[in-house]
Amino acid sequence: MKNLLLISAFFFANLLSAQTDTLKTTLSEIVVTANRTETPYYSLGSSVTIISAEQINAKHYNTVVDILRDVPGLTIVQQGGPGKIANLFMRGANSNHTLVFIDGVKMNDASSPNNAYDFSILNVNDIEKIEIVRGPQSTLYGSDAVAGVINIITKAYSQKQKYSLNAEGGSNSFYRGNILLTGSYKLVSYLLSASGMGSKGISASSSKYGNNETDKFSNNSITSKINFNFLENLSLNLIYKYTKLKTDIDQNDKHGDDPNYTYDAKEQMFRGEIKSRLLNNAFVSSLSASFVERNSSSVDEIDDVRPYTSSNSSYNSNRIKFDWQNNLHFIKGNLISFGIETELEKADSRYFSNSQWGPYESVFPEKSIRTTGFYIQDQISIKNSLFSSIGFRIDNNEKYGTVTTYRIAPAYFFSKTNTKIKFSYGTGFKAPSLYYLFDPMFGNPELKPEKSIGWDVGIEQFLMNGNLSFGITYFNLSLKDMFGYDANFKTINIAKASSKGMEVYIALDNFSGIFMNANYTFNKTKDEYEKSNDYNKSLLRRPEHQFYVNLGYNIKKLTLSTSVKYVGKRDDKDFSTYPVTRVTLKDYSIVNLNVEFKLLPYLNIYGKIDNLFNTEYEEVLYYGTLGRTFYIGLNVKI
Repeated sequence: MKNLLLISAFFFANLLSAQTDTLKTTLSEIVVTANRTETPYYSLGSSVTIISAEQINAKHYNTVVDILRDVPGLTIVQQGGPGKIANLFMRGANSNHTLVFIDGVKMNDASSPNNAYDFSILNVNDIEKIEIVRGPQSTLYGSDAVAGVINIITKAYSQKQKYSLNAEGGSNSFYRGNILLTGSYKLVSYLLSASGMGSKGISASSSKYGNNETDKFSNNSITSKINFNFLENLSLNLIYKYTKLKTDIDQNDKHGDDPNYTYDAKEQMFRGEIKSRLLNNAFVSSLSASFVERNSSSVDEIDDVRPYTSSNSSYNSNRIKFDWQNNLHFIKGNLISFGIETELEKADSRYFSNSQWGPYESVFPEKSIRTTGFYIQDQISIKNSLFSSIGFRIDNNEKYGTVTTYRIAPAYFFSKTNTKIKFSYGTGFKAPSLYYLFDPMFGNPELKPEKSIGWDVGIEQFLMNGNLSFGITYFNLSLKDMFGYDANFKTINIAKASSKGMEVYIALDNFSGIFMNANYTFNKTKDEYEKSNDYNKSLLRRPEHQFYVNLGYNIKKLTLSTSVKYVGKRDDKDFSTYPVTRVTLKDYSIVNLNVEFKLLPYLNIYGKIDNLFNTEYEEVLYYGTLGRTFYIGLNVKI
């Protein structure tokens, strides 16, 4: 590893003299999520990562989980391989401190006790771009944006008729397929995508403890879009997405094999938006309505392995949201955005079980809650060098009252050297979930929101017409009034924690056919609640060190690449013991290989090997991960 870093440093040091004054397209790439408006990357004070469809296709990722593992500042943990529950930690914060959107629709699960989003349900076939904004973003987005926002943007319409087909097969009877159609007719543009993916799987419980019963999964989804351009400055956009996941799971202990334990999830979302552009785009207004629904269930029947254990559970939630946003550009160098949004969340759940200790029942009757927020932000530009976003928001919830947040994110871009200095400071909050407020046993109607203060400062340098870039960012996040439990297991605002560290990246887009992307994240987390058994210890499942590098070479029609992912030691807990014991999971490195050949102008074939050296590791204690796997596939675009 040290030799690799030294070679990389020497290689890039010899490229610094190749600097030009011309901005590359990616430096001027438009980002929507950071300011809720179309903003060029070079003017942003926020820490942003953009993942394009081209990058996804080049790496042949199968799931969004695979993509996010390679992003600086993020840690993904999955409970037993593809198709199993996957949680994300952004900059060391909890999994429910990241707000997730798909095409502008808030996807966090209202039926989950903590409102976190499970990324296992997402595949990559219809994704155009993923925008990741790190740091508190509640000023623009309200609750859950404590550590940041992830916005998944599906493919856009095409004015010309286009078709694409992807098919892939591999180890463990893996399959993945997608067909996409897009085009337009007169004033109407449309897109339709259908995807399927599945595998006979591996044991969700780690095989290192003797577990060998395979746990299969399947994931099917459709995405449809239609756009009506009534007038040159008036349009209507409609989006619908449906996904169904079915997977076998295991128990969360060392010998967790369970041959008939299944989990099903269905998720659908709809969004309609009317947008008008008036006064030569000086006044842009959009009115949108969205609906998202998630239903999940798990069933564990009695079997020979566990003759005394059975359970049956169901979780249901939906969210209706209305959003009215206005962008005013009447004053030179100022883009003022303001809006109002209101959402209604509903959820219910039921859990029944039997064991050698007798039956158990937990019923959470349907509850609902409404939140309304108003926000305003001014984006300032001075001489196209100094930029700043300044915003304020107030949210009112019918249960816990009013919360205010604010944010400032300045950046200075030196056009002569293509250097950007950036800074952001903001506050965030996490509203108590319906479960935490109303559960008959654990709920507390007097709960207040969790709160965060976060800031970061960094510098980015762009060289070689923007083909070479590198940067470093220091971040600091403080959390207080976090949810915990009192002696009677009632939820209360009690805990606090901190997270700080740095993110470093370097990227080479194309140098005589060579491309490279590398990043390193140092993240120091700490439990700061004095009465906690983990006081002054690191937060669970967050490694201090993560490193990723992808190096490749294009030669005519052939592309070769290899990647290395290193994850350092991190703590977890063994919940199968009493009292619960704290353990350390060992560090690990994963090497992947990729090869792609352009057989015809419209046909590419590819192959890949993941976990080349068959590394054995755990992301969550006692849960399995994929060993060495092989895949082969093809892409057709007409």
